[in-house]
Amino acid sequence: MTSLGWLLQPAVFPWAALAIGLCVGSFLNVVIHRLPRMMEREWRAECAALAGQGPPALEPYSLVSPRSSCPACGHRIRALENVPLISYLWLRGRCAACRARIGLKYPLVELLAAVGAAYSASHFGPTLAAAGAALFVWFTIALAFIDQETGLLPDDLTLLLLWSGLVLNLGTAFVPLRDAVLGAVAGYLSLWMVYWGYKLATGKEGMGYGDFKMNAAVGAFLGWKILPLVILLSSFVGLAFGAVQMFAARGRWDAGFRFHFGPYLAIAGIVALYWGEPIVRWYGERM
Repeated sequence: MTSLGWLLQPAVFPWAALAIGLCVGSFLNVVIHRLPRMMEREWRAECAALAGQGPPALEPYSLVSPRSSCPACGHRIRALENVPLISYLWLRGRCAACRARIGLKYPLVELLAAVGAAYSASHFGPTLAAAGAALFVWFTIALAFIDQETGLLPDDLTLLLLWSGLVLNLGTAFVPLRDAVLGAVAGYLSLWMVYWGYKLATGKEGMGYGDFKMNAAVGAFLGWKILPLVILLSSFVGLAFGAVQMFAARGRWDAGFRFHFGPYLAIAGIVALYWGEPIVRWYGERM
């Protein structure tokens, strides 16, 4: 056994994945918060260039710079205040300097990323599929939260997820490469046709192009055969959330409710990732 071989032991591997997932979850919080703002900066710079103006003078802003700080008071977050989950509990969900509340979203993202990595390790074992599954969960967490907050599904994430699925399936991590390529094509075109059907019927846009790309990424990971289940599950999840919204509004539809399909695709994709084949097999046996 190599010096690191013990990490791949069945009793250790999920715990190691859990620890890695916590650290990745902390970084995902940065991505969720900063990537939409970075995109907005790029759009403003492009608009200024089209208007013949110089680029706006702004402080450098990326996923690594500047250091994370409290949005309420600007306090720079120290290393001991940034330990995933533990720091949140130690600080009782408040800033160490001004005692402003820290949103529950931050520990939730860390917890979801950790559980997703640990379950992937347990479900698939020390294989390429386990790494791919954890990667899929991490990307979909970021996409779901960004879409819910901003209505955006950034190409930087959807396209990278799509290409990651194709590369992983070069080694048949989940499906043969042919099924992955067909899945990417079918995933994009299926929602593209729904988009245009709805637009021609109503004159309105029912979803954004980011939804097509995210569904294509799901198809690139899981293959074309699982896509009907993903679309069906995401639709059911969306209907469930819509029903909850109506119930909260006492039976009246809230016109201000923002219906973003990305979170529902994320939930359906994760369900299909782990349990898609047993669900399809169970359904086929009863047909």
